[in-house]
Amino acid sequence: MVGESLPEFNDREDVLQPLLSASNSSSLREALEILIQASRDAVGRAELALRNILPSVLKLVESLHRTSSREYLIQSLKLLRNLCAGGVANQNSFLEQNGIETVATVLRSAALASDLELGIIRISLQVLANVSLAGVEHQQVIWLELFPNEFFMLASIPSQETSDPLCMILYTCCGGRPGLATELCRYSGLPIVAGLIRTVASVGFREDWFKLLLSRLCLEDIHFPSLFFKLCEGNASENRGNTALGDNYFSSEQAFLLRIMSEILNERIDEVRVPDDSVSCVLEIFKRSLTIVDFTTRGKSGLPTGSTSVDVMGYSLIILRDICAGDSVGDLKKDSVDVGMLLSNELLDILLSLLRDLELPSTIRKTLKDSENQEQILPSSKLCPYKGFRRDLVAVIGNCAYRSKIVQDEIRQKNGIPLLLQQCVTDDDNPYLREWGIWSVRNLLEGNAENQQTLADLQLQGTVDTPELTRLGLRVEVDQNTRRAKLVNIPGSYQKPVE
Repeated sequence: MVGESLPEFNDREDVLQPLLSASNSSSLREALEILIQASRDAVGRAELALRNILPSVLKLVESLHRTSSREYLIQSLKLLRNLCAGGVANQNSFLEQNGIETVATVLRSAALASDLELGIIRISLQVLANVSLAGVEHQQVIWLELFPNEFFMLASIPSQETSDPLCMILYTCCGGRPGLATELCRYSGLPIVAGLIRTVASVGFREDWFKLLLSRLCLEDIHFPSLFFKLCEGNASENRGNTALGDNYFSSEQAFLLRIMSEILNERIDEVRVPDDSVSCVLEIFKRSLTIVDFTTRGKSGLPTGSTSVDVMGYSLIILRDICAGDSVGDLKKDSVDVGMLLSNELLDILLSLLRDLELPSTIRKTLKDSENQEQILPSSKLCPYKGFRRDLVAVIGNCAYRSKIVQDEIRQKNGIPLLLQQCVTDDDNPYLREWGIWSVRNLLEGNAENQQTLADLQLQGTVDTPELTRLGLRVEVDQNTRRAKLVNIPGSYQKPVE
């Protein structure tokens, strides 16, 4: 009986009777179970909307959150979540019955409880997330009710259970009303996103809402710079890595943000054009990281490495790679503002200089070690700080050179063709270096007669052969003046790349 299940509601027939009648049951426990099951699909939700069940559920939630009946409250919230999962009738009824205020009150109580009620918080957020899908009016009420204080409090809860639905709410609201994205990334709103990033960096995420939110704010909109620098303020992670290696300059949360951005951009490389201010910011981050990273120690792993400064450098480089790849994916001419702006900021000079300073790829080192010329090779001043660093440098150059005569000519004028040829080999520390090297050389030669002639005119002196290079029509050359190794083509072996 009802009284046996929940004595507090013996005198609340106006709340209980509609639920018992709709479920054809005699106890609240049974009624909630039946209605939750019925509301899982669109047909069931529509039938319950015709019975006008939602107002009774809201009254039940409003009363239960003041009691110790946690089990019933969770079940009631689950029913409310299902009812609002689709169908404008229930969603509108929720708004008309001040449901957002009711659920927000439950959220505050659960978040401020001495024993954090994660289950209640999660389901309450799921209710609001479903309601936010109903449209701009619903989103506006949610925003006014929870921004900024409640959003900030919820963003700081260290749990995937709560951060995932919170990201869905923020993403949906910012999508429905574009001005909210700006509000979220300024003044009182910025700590919300920063807090959310810190939380997710600590506990991880299961659903894609976090990435969708960051994509909207940092890649599709202009808010990356302010958010990135906000993450180094205040109580960012106290453990910033090895301070002797410069890890105290960047925070681990900044490295995490760049990591997620690199993933998003790679997944949506043919969809997203990064705003110019964000491109410029990423380049400046990369340039700054180069002054901090230790190039005297060879990295033992790929990204992430555990070193904040190395991760910041690596992920910013990967972002630059994919920014420069955007036009090539779309089969467009390389006259974009992105690449032009990067080149005007000396990106090509930086990349070529880094490549020249790095030790030789392992294939060439091993070949020269076994040859009579081994005494002619001087040790390099820089080592790859993570596995794949050389490959990523080559990838950026190759993407920049795609169908861009300006870039092709500049690389030739900077004597970069022999340097890029040197990258067309396998390297133990750089997976897929050979493939990226061939791609880059292919882009240097495509449609550029001067570069093709330069390659054909390279003269051999003191060469050493390797099977891999021979198959490519290339071989190692040790320059007697500079005492540096490079790769040159075997005369008569050059073939125009397949279009």
